[in-house]
Amino acid sequence: MADVKLRTPQEAVAAIAYLASDVVVSVQPSLASDSEFSGYLKQLAAKKAPGLVAKTSDAVPEIQSVRHNTDPLLSVFSPIRSGRLVSVTTTSSILLPSVAHLYKLANFPVVLHVALAPKSFPDYTAITSIRNSGWTFLQSWSLQEAHDIALTAHALAIRSGKGVIHFFDPSSSEGAEAIGVASVETIRSVLNLDNVRRFQSAPIAGSNIYADDGRVALVSEQPEALTTGTVPVNGVPAAGAAPESPTITSHSSVKSSQQPSAASSPPLPSAATTIEPAAAIVSSEDIYKYVTSIWSQINELEGRQYSAFEWRGNPKTESCLFLFGSDVSAFSDAITKAQADDAFANAGLLVPRLYRPWLGAKLLQAIPKSVKKVAVLEQVSRKTTKWGPVLIDVLTSVKSAAGGVETIVGHQLGYISKETVQQALRGVFQNLNSDKPVQNLEVGEREAPQQSPEYGLEKPKLETAYTKILDQLFGSRAFIANSLDSDNAGISNTISATPEFGFGSLLARKERRKKFVGDVKAAASSGQFLTEYPKRALANWIANAEDPKKSEEAAEDALSKLTIDNSRLSRSLLENKHFFRKQSLWLVGSDAWSYDLGNSGVHHVLASGENVNLLIIDSTPYSERAAADANRRKKDIGLYAMNFGNAYVASTAVYSSYTQVLQAMDEADKFNGPSIVLAYLPYFGESDSPLTVLQETKKAVDLGYWPLYRWNPDNEKKNQPNFSLDSERIKKELKEFLDRDNRLTQMMRSTPQFGGVLSEDFGTEIRAQQKRQAKDAYNQLLESLFGAPLTILFGSDNGNAQSLAKRLGTRGRARGLKTTVMAMEDYPVEDLPTEENIVIITSTAGQGEFPQNGKPFWDAIKDNTELDLAAVKFSVFGLGDSHYWPRKEDRVYYNKPAKDLDRVLGNFGATRLTDIGLGDDQDPDGYQTGYQEWEPRLWESLGVANVEGLPEEPAPLTNEDIKIASNYLRGTIAEELKDTSTGAINASNQQLTKFHGTYMQDDRDLRDERKAQGLEPAYSFMIRCRLPGGVSTAKQWIQMDDISNELGNETMKLTTRQTFQFHGVVKGKLKPAMQAINRALMTTIAACGDVNRNVMCSPLPSQSKYHRQVYACAKKISDHLLPSTTAYHEIWLTDDDDKKTQIAGDAVQDFEPLYGPTYLPRKFKISIAIPPHNDVDVYAHDIGLIAIKGNDGNLEGFNLLAGGGMGTTHNNKKTYPQVGRMLGYVAADEVHTACEKVMLVQRDFGDRKNRKHARLKYTIDDMGVDVFRGKVEELWGKQFQPARPFHFDSNVDTFGWTKDEHGMNHFTFFIENGRIEDTAEFRMKTGLREIAKVHKGEFRLTPNQHLILSNVTDDDLPAIKALMAEYKLDNLHFSGLRLSSSACVAFPTCGLAMAESERYLPVLISKLEACLEENGLRQDSIVMRMTGCPNGCARPWLAEVAFVGKAYGAYNMYLGGGYHGQRLNKLYRSSIKEDEILAIMKPMLKRYAQERNEGERFGDWTIRAGIIKETKEGRDFHEGVAEEESDEE
Repeated sequence: MADVKLRTPQEAVAAIAYLASDVVVSVQPSLASDSEFSGYLKQLAAKKAPGLVAKTSDAVPEIQSVRHNTDPLLSVFSPIRSGRLVSVTTTSSILLPSVAHLYKLANFPVVLHVALAPKSFPDYTAITSIRNSGWTFLQSWSLQEAHDIALTAHALAIRSGKGVIHFFDPSSSEGAEAIGVASVETIRSVLNLDNVRRFQSAPIAGSNIYADDGRVALVSEQPEALTTGTVPVNGVPAAGAAPESPTITSHSSVKSSQQPSAASSPPLPSAATTIEPAAAIVSSEDIYKYVTSIWSQINELEGRQYSAFEWRGNPKTESCLFLFGSDVSAFSDAITKAQADDAFANAGLLVPRLYRPWLGAKLLQAIPKSVKKVAVLEQVSRKTTKWGPVLIDVLTSVKSAAGGVETIVGHQLGYISKETVQQALRGVFQNLNSDKPVQNLEVGEREAPQQSPEYGLEKPKLETAYTKILDQLFGSRAFIANSLDSDNAGISNTISATPEFGFGSLLARKERRKKFVGDVKAAASSGQFLTEYPKRALANWIANAEDPKKSEEAAEDALSKLTIDNSRLSRSLLENKHFFRKQSLWLVGSDAWSYDLGNSGVHHVLASGENVNLLIIDSTPYSERAAADANRRKKDIGLYAMNFGNAYVASTAVYSSYTQVLQAMDEADKFNGPSIVLAYLPYFGESDSPLTVLQETKKAVDLGYWPLYRWNPDNEKKNQPNFSLDSERIKKELKEFLDRDNRLTQMMRSTPQFGGVLSEDFGTEIRAQQKRQAKDAYNQLLESLFGAPLTILFGSDNGNAQSLAKRLGTRGRARGLKTTVMAMEDYPVEDLPTEENIVIITSTAGQGEFPQNGKPFWDAIKDNTELDLAAVKFSVFGLGDSHYWPRKEDRVYYNKPAKDLDRVLGNFGATRLTDIGLGDDQDPDGYQTGYQEWEPRLWESLGVANVEGLPEEPAPLTNEDIKIASNYLRGTIAEELKDTSTGAINASNQQLTKFHGTYMQDDRDLRDERKAQGLEPAYSFMIRCRLPGGVSTAKQWIQMDDISNELGNETMKLTTRQTFQFHGVVKGKLKPAMQAINRALMTTIAACGDVNRNVMCSPLPSQSKYHRQVYACAKKISDHLLPSTTAYHEIWLTDDDDKKTQIAGDAVQDFEPLYGPTYLPRKFKISIAIPPHNDVDVYAHDIGLIAIKGNDGNLEGFNLLAGGGMGTTHNNKKTYPQVGRMLGYVAADEVHTACEKVMLVQRDFGDRKNRKHARLKYTIDDMGVDVFRGKVEELWGKQFQPARPFHFDSNVDTFGWTKDEHGMNHFTFFIENGRIEDTAEFRMKTGLREIAKVHKGEFRLTPNQHLILSNVTDDDLPAIKALMAEYKLDNLHFSGLRLSSSACVAFPTCGLAMAESERYLPVLISKLEACLEENGLRQDSIVMRMTGCPNGCARPWLAEVAFVGKAYGAYNMYLGGGYHGQRLNKLYRSSIKEDEILAIMKPMLKRYAQERNEGERFGDWTIRAGIIKETKEGRDFHEGVAEEESDEE
């Protein structure tokens, strides 16, 4: 730090603390706002600047940031007891609240560096109030002194074994010249590192925080070589040399009845033949010796002198000023520059450098013999005694000793500026020299100029979510007593925000309302109103004053009548009109109230029994729960409150269950007594995105760190359980645990010898033992086999590497090898040197990363320095894609895990069985090409290549096999639904349930954490409804809303398939959800799977009659192409007794006249567009129907397109998106038949061997359009007519109100990415439900994931508009880009997602909107779409600009799609991240704004401007891309 310049006392202190500590606890205003200490500390840590004391590998001390109101000194106990030197940087605001800890820590070598607050006028009360806590107190008054006294404090703490508080006024050094840090040699010498290491090597026993454990600092007679310089006192050298400074040890005694105190208890005798005398407790005199010794060193090394009491001025003066305050230099300068006639001319100034221990004898030595009068100035604003504490100290010392001092006068020092110092001194000395001086005379101003407090409170932006819900629920009834917006005259925010103050405020408010009710009663019978109306209204209100709902209604009437009456009495009552409402009284606090020193107010509320509600917001992220210091434990306020028995308690999380938050707050308000609502809102910093908060919340709730529950003592009166567990997954796992626990308990009773084992905690050690036992047992089993051992490990995310490993194991056993196959994460790495032959097969994830189940193995070996694999033979096979990261600089990611393993194992001395094998998805047979070369080489090296009589291997199970064996989609679904041992179903049934409209998924936000906890993934199911044309009644909307709330994750998704989709349905609720959907007269059959799926139809609100005709065709096609199997009814729609009801009877075998037993080769999709709107993306589907209107305005027929499809695979040029090709025109009454024949040709000619080539688009491309058309016409027996003319304008929705030809009104809502949910900011879901309750028309779901409120009469319009305004559903003030955007679900539920989509696209658009605004493009519609993978659910390949997930946080960017949905786009950039996306898009948007022609769309412009080449059709999708994929390595 030789070149470092220190500009403030805080920097000087931070620099020394950093060098002299193992741990620096930095107290901050908030985790998002650095203090003047913490900013500098973090800079040093970021630079990896080495400290002198820290015993870490890089010598960098640990910097712990702690909020000032979360009991910061709790963070000191654990490290100081473990032998780590701790310092704390803070303001004085924490000292008084921490007084209990101060007494306990006084006998530990802890250093507190305290910047006195408030900054403009420091209050020394914080110091004097804790002066008897047992600490040593040192103070400094300048920048250089702050540096030196900080160093003194650390050296003194180490030598004395006691805590040291170094306090200073940070403003006293304003304008000072920057200083340098003392040399390393100086600091090392002063600290005495030998003493430091002795302390660090001897951890201190004890875990007690609250009770005194009897620890005291003792003197150990181990001499320490120190400088022999002398320390002057008042300029007079001390007699003799500086004393030896012995090393300080400590002693913790066990108190007993025979030991009166810890201080008097002798140490245990040594093993020597003599008993050593007891070590003495460190005394005040010892402290003085040590500190003078340290100052002597500093003087010798740096030339700066310090003393316990420091004299400035004339040594022969008769008047002296004893100053205990901040601006010493200002007083000193004023005295020095005094005129001869000034009363304070030639006066002396005495200041205490060492404030505690108070050394009266040293004070007397410091006062010259000539002094007769002493004026004591103490900067203490809140005296706790009649006489100031410093005055008492001085009086006691001076008056008890012989000397010349005759008069001592105390003064209270107020705010004094540099301009008023002389005036203040005149007043002090006039009083001192008067015949009857006034004691406690106030000098200066009582108040300093107002400045914002350094640690003032502010409401974190993220935490407003819960207060917004309070506003939404209770409106004007909500009253938050300790709101930062409240006007509390004369009370600081810090005090008014405490639960104690807020509770008192609420009690006062309750009393005032009680008095108001009495006043109203008196007024009602007083006869002083001008009219009779108020009497009746007030009487009605009085009768209902304590009922929130009724009093609200009565209040409106009373207020109206009083306003009309306008008498003096009426006006008097109206002055307190807020009391007419039964207010919902709340205190809102943070998790600071969960710590001991913030918890007393919570206790007061609970103990009082008063009807007061507490909302306590906890922001600790789940990911940081383990890193938290165990001593910084919070009280479990929920459990604490439930133990009182008289309180309502709820634990909530708005990002987990908005509905439960509403329910809890409503119940808390209704409960007559104390209520506590614990609210979880985790964040690392206030700039965190909602996505981060969501992910942390899900982990905490799912894994039980933050369970959702409600406890209502009133339920007992209703014969209902008091406790309701609302965490769905925990509820299920708790039940399983209790069932298992019951079984284990019975087993322990019947076989006691197993009791100890059965009751063990299932922790890391147990899992390690299980791995070991499983492997050992398997090895024993193989001992009897012949041949060499072969261990095969796999790392696999998508199952390919696992399948290869298992097949390789089977083939190895067939060759006589003793084969073991397991996941890399399950292998005990310590066994690696004992292996004879080991093979590892791994896939590649993300940017060259290991799969999840391969990471633990890699982490264990990559930096290992002890593995010796000289006796091991190995080979590695990797699965990757050489073109997945096409940029030259990214080629290193190709098969990186396999290459890394091969290199590291070779470095450990292992011998290769055969060279590494690399499977490449770009090869003709994918990874199999490389594998088929590698496996024979492996058998050759193991000597088992030519083995006769090998068994024939069964062919891999395909989807076609599953369908054939399923008995018309039954499989074993019904049986698996009853299996409660897992939340999953098997792989075959996962394929079959798709036909029933549901996919099994797991929550990928939780996947890693659950795996680390030894839990299976958080399995749940997605359910998709079959809803032809997307038309729903208002009643059905409410029913769907109920299903999402009661059986799903409280949200609904409006999908790009124009239907409802539910997520988070756990296995146990899957069947009830299916039944509820069917009760709503909907179904889910064939919503997914290898069948015709939901038939889409343009919602067209402006032409209702025409829409009904087209919609009728959509419904007819849908019904006509439904599967005929009765399996759906048997599995899902059973009787109450769960008995299957076969629709066709038990004797009749199912038959599929259209599909046959194997159904279709792949999914099949149909959509209907109504020109000029292509909102269904008609070109993107297997069949696209374009409605043709006749001259009479009625539907005539359809142009039929065939062979569109969106699915593709990254970097596999054999796969591509495709647009539909025109087959011709078909009349409306025959369209269902024509669709059937197209589907049947696909059924018979589609590729059933390669699912990547199985869609209709490939069938048509392989046959040719004319041949395919001929086969359809041959099957149909008719021919297509020539296509009719049509025209499209766009493929986006038109938002807002429109009126149809019948005068009915329709409104298109903007539903971003189709997600229907409630948030604290936007209660969309609730609002739509309220509209559905009164709406007489229908809802229409749009293919772009939006929603149309259809058929609203003019009479109903005002009520509907009022509801829309109330819930902000009429807001359409969004950019054209946002209104034209669309995204698939992707993370966290889609198993195919490679990157975020729905949760990220809104964020990306927000970052582009400023650029749109700058360039005049805010209102321009640009079609932007995003998907998490290349399967194309949001139809990205037709967008003008699209982003398709490649890896987490990385996307392929595509440009040039047609605005009407008629043209495919093309790859522009591969694998780019957000910064690159923004760097590309912003200049491109600016250029588009400048260069576009009139009416030219963005996609068209990118082609005209030469930015991207036009894609004519799917087969040239990969040709001429802007970023060519090179084969160079």
